[in-house]
Amino acid sequence: MNRRILLTSVLSVIGTAASAGRTVIKRIPIYRGPAITQVLVNKSERRMYLLSGDRVVKKYRVNLGFDPDGHKTERGDGRTPEGLYWIDRSNLNSRYYLSLGISYPNAQDVARAEEAGVDPGGDIFIHGGPRYKGERGKDWTAGCISVSDRQMKWVFAMVKVGTPIYINP
Repeated sequence: MNRRILLTSVLSVIGTAASAGRTVIKRIPIYRGPAITQVLVNKSERRMYLLSGDRVVKKYRVNLGFDPDGHKTERGDGRTPEGLYWIDRSNLNSRYYLSLGISYPNAQDVARAEEAGVDPGGDIFIHGGPRYKGERGKDWTAGCISVSDRQMKWVFAMVKVGTPIYINP
C-alpha cells in the first residue's frame, strides 16, 4: 500500500471519529505472549486471573457489583454473576473505558429468572474505571468486573471474544 493511500485511510478514520464526537482510536498495546485460554475471577479474593492453559499469565485486583455476595438473579441487584460464561463481545467506546462483554444471562439464568418472575438483567462486562467522578470505589459497579484503565488496555489486548470466563464465589 503506498503512503498516499495509507495517509488518506488514516485521515478518513480520524475524520469519521471526530464527526461522531467520540474518540474511537485508543492506544491498545500489542500482546505477543501466550494465548489467553481462560479468565478466572475469584469474587471473594477480588482477583481476576488470565490463564494460558493452567498457567497464570497475569492477575489483577478487581471491583465488583455494589452487592457482590451471591449469584446475580435479577436486574438491579448489584451482584456479579457466578458460573461459566464466555467473552462474547468487545467495545472500544465503552462508557467505562473499554469493555469485554460477558455472556450473562445464560439459559439457566433466564430459566431461574422466569421461574421467579423477574428480569435477569444483562450487559455485564469487564471494563475500566468510570469516566465520571464519584462512581469509583470498592465494589461500585452494577454487577460488572472493573479494573483500572491502564490494566484494561492490557486485558482488552490479551483476551479475545470466545474466551471462557469462570466467575467463582
